[in-house]
Amino acid sequence: MTEAPLQKHSSAWKNFTIASFAVAVGMMAVGIWSMEASFAAKGFYAMASIMLVQTSITVTKTLRDSEEAARLVNRLEDARTEKLLMDVDRSARV
Repeated sequence: MTEAPLQKHSSAWKNFTIASFAVAVGMMAVGIWSMEASFAAKGFYAMASIMLVQTSITVTKTLRDSEEAARLVNRLEDARTEKLLMDVDRSARV
């Protein structure tokens, strides 16, 4: 049984994604702050932006968790199959 190699992100990529997120949030905040609209409209846009970020993170985490769970199930099934084949091989030798 061979395991799939773990793909780790470099620290440069992690820093880039964090910086990109911070810049995007900052731009959205400045855009809402400088918008010529009522306080209620600005509040609505701010809440919608926060909810959009929160749901994006939740969807991403859910999809990643599903992928990792499927990967674990596949590894367990591979281990069971390998054990079964080893047992069959042993019984064939006897």
